[in-house]
Amino acid sequence: MMEPMMKTAPGRNQMNRKLALSCLTILAFVAACAPLVATTPTASAPLSFTDGLGHKIRLESPARRVLSLAPSNTEILFSLGAGAQLIGRDSFSDYPAEARNVPDIGGGFTALNTEMILSKKPDLVLAAPLTPPEQIADLQNLGLPVFVVPNPKTFTELYANLQTVARLTGHEAEGATLIAALKGRVDAVTRTLAGAQQKPVVYYELDATDPNAPYTSGPGTFVALLIEEAGGTNFGANLNGEWVQVSVEELLAKQPDLIVLGDNTYGGVTPEQVAGRTGWQTLKAVRQQKVFIFDDNLVSRPGPRLVDGLEAMAKLLHPDLFK
Repeated sequence: MMEPMMKTAPGRNQMNRKLALSCLTILAFVAACAPLVATTPTASAPLSFTDGLGHKIRLESPARRVLSLAPSNTEILFSLGAGAQLIGRDSFSDYPAEARNVPDIGGGFTALNTEMILSKKPDLVLAAPLTPPEQIADLQNLGLPVFVVPNPKTFTELYANLQTVARLTGHEAEGATLIAALKGRVDAVTRTLAGAQQKPVVYYELDATDPNAPYTSGPGTFVALLIEEAGGTNFGANLNGEWVQVSVEELLAKQPDLIVLGDNTYGGVTPEQVAGRTGWQTLKAVRQQKVFIFDDNLVSRPGPRLVDGLEAMAKLLHPDLFK
């Protein structure tokens, strides 16, 4: 026998409806006032990409477990808010500080720890053009999707890289915000440099293990890009090759206005050491004390900090405009 339905008075029904509406209003208010939390990758349709080497990869959804084989890729991931998805990084990834807490899987000129890599179960590996081809092949043979992030030659290409990695990891909104902020900073430098009266010649030193034949930057490099965008002229603009050795005679002939020591970062080279080199005392930049140290990470890692490098370089070249 079925249990008879209970009857409710009309007044009781009206009171219940009011109570329900009140609860919904309170819930909506609480939701609207709730604090924002870290975002997670958003699901989407399958994604197809072509990387910097022309290889195509397909992901069924944005990657949630990512390996980085280059410091620049690691920095990009953290700048996009995808640092929590990084489960392994190369031995040289040390920025931001949180990156050092991520397991080191080797890479670069050292062997990859494939056993550790497989145990991490990555669904995406971000490599770089400098990643040894055999390491890329080894990872692909393990069935892992490898995407080589291309080296940008312009800020527009940098923005494109950020947008791509944002899509790969499900952080498109964060990518758009980051790109807009970086564009604003680059535009601010450009506007300030509009008042520059000259473009000083800049010799950027990469390595002077042999001070009679130091290495500098030729055309088509990050260094050349920053010098030019910062309102300067690259000393090596007409040299053949991206990284070129020059002679002291060439330096004396061209007389750069500034000497910028990128080799201070890893070689500890100082302006005092430059002034003590045989024959360098006659360089105009040395005589006028226009020899400066520079954080080479800002140009050797093609990630968001390229914009930091641009701002720092512009202040070196045109201090009067950036007081």
